[in-house]
Amino acid sequence: MKSLRKTSPAQGLQLQDTERVSPGESEVLIQVKATGVCGTDLHIDEWTPSYHFMAPALPVTIGHEFSGEVAELGAGVNGLHIGQLVTVRPSVVCGVCPACTEGRTDACVTRRGIGVMRDGAFAEWVRVPARNCVAVPQGLDPLVAALAEPLSVSWEAVRTAGVQPGDRVLVLGPGNIGQGIALFAREAGAADVVVAGHSDAARLQVLRRLGFEHLLDFAEQPMNEALAQVCRERPFDVVIEATGVAAVIAPALQSLKPHGVLVITGIHPAPVAVDLTALVRKHQQLRGSYRAPEAAWPEVIDFMGRHGALLRHMVTHCVPLSRATEGFELARHKVATKVMVLPDHGFTVTALA
Repeated sequence: MKSLRKTSPAQGLQLQDTERVSPGESEVLIQVKATGVCGTDLHIDEWTPSYHFMAPALPVTIGHEFSGEVAELGAGVNGLHIGQLVTVRPSVVCGVCPACTEGRTDACVTRRGIGVMRDGAFAEWVRVPARNCVAVPQGLDPLVAALAEPLSVSWEAVRTAGVQPGDRVLVLGPGNIGQGIALFAREAGAADVVVAGHSDAARLQVLRRLGFEHLLDFAEQPMNEALAQVCRERPFDVVIEATGVAAVIAPALQSLKPHGVLVITGIHPAPVAVDLTALVRKHQQLRGSYRAPEAAWPEVIDFMGRHGALLRHMVTHCVPLSRATEGFELARHKVATKVMVLPDHGFTVTALA
């Protein structure tokens, strides 16, 4: 089969022929339907310092946001059936560390990520632990089902922020994660959700399709000026950052009310300076948010089942696996919100508006 692989600790990816591997005990083989291109994949491609930890696992097939059909069951697998559409939690726990043996799998200290430290889904088939498979509602579009992992990240950011009914929320970054954050903030009852980006016309247009009107593009007005203007009425109760850009942190804190919460979800390649004195005097809180707990996935899947048609707007482009690097460029240059890579044999479209 064809697989998109990171083969060496340097810039670049390789499309290679690899062997289809049968599932082991408590594993299943998934026939991939759709795999999303995300910021992690771009960082792995570019080999930025925050992903050098992958070096011991190379070569590895990347891709961790995906959906597919169960094609083969390993020994001891129950609760799944052949042909079932699933999405997959990409974080594989070890099962033997103290946290795992005590039933606290979210605290596993030796987890390995599918598509990062073990072979992932930019391929025709992928072998995964059965416990990581999450069934999706019958009839859900596989393209939407593949959004489950990034949506779980968005869900966790909103939970970490503690968004309450009536809150005013600023989302920095209008990409896939930021769009999901805006959706879950609205679901939590936020009275006003403002989403901001920089030279992000295409992604802001998707947000309009998702029903958001209060949108800012800092390419049209400097960030400090734009935020000062929208804060004249009142500052934000919550700011959630999903950019990975250090320059947004100081303005984000300045836009936050006393006792407000700033949540960082972006992966920053270097340390970021923070004015702690101002933060302390305003009683502000700085929180980090990363992966969602396993218990969050049923809630995310339920949301997807109720809003599948709306979420379909987030998938803006599809490319075949043989042209996956073209999809990477669409994502890198912010032409797309979410690019989905499909196996060549199942590919029927090249772009979706």
